[in-house]
Amino acid sequence: MTHPCLRCGACCAHFRVAFHWMEADAEGGGVVPSEFTVKLDPHRVAMHGTEGAKPRCLSLLGEVGKDASCGIYLQRPSPCHDLQPAWENGEASPQCDRARIAHGLEPLTVGDWGAVIKQQSQPIKI
Repeated sequence: MTHPCLRCGACCAHFRVAFHWMEADAEGGGVVPSEFTVKLDPHRVAMHGTEGAKPRCLSLLGEVGKDASCGIYLQRPSPCHDLQPAWENGEASPQCDRARIAHGLEPLTVGDWGAVIKQQSQPIKI
C-alpha cells in the first residue's frame, strides 16, 4: 500500500501556502525553488498557484484524489512540512480533513494507515 498522500494532494489544491521569503532559494538562500513562488508582501512569498481564489500549487503533479504528488517534495516549504496527514501519527488533522472534504474525498481514518505502518515495520532484505 502506498502512502495516502501520494493519491491525495487535496491540501496542495485547497490552501494558500505562504511562508517567509528566506525559505526561497534565489531570494534567501533557502531550499524552495524561487520559480515556484510569488511575492505576497515584503516578508512573505506563496507557492505559485496557491495565492488565488482557486488554489492549486504549481508543483502539484497528477490528479487530486487519484495519483497526486509534490514535484518538489524534498524542497517544499515549512507550511507543507507542518501540515500533517490525519492519523498518520495517531492524531486528527482538521486541516487535512477540510482539504479532503473540499475535493469530495472522505477524511482519512486510522485504518488508512494500517498497511502503510505494517509495511514500514518490515525488515529490509539485502
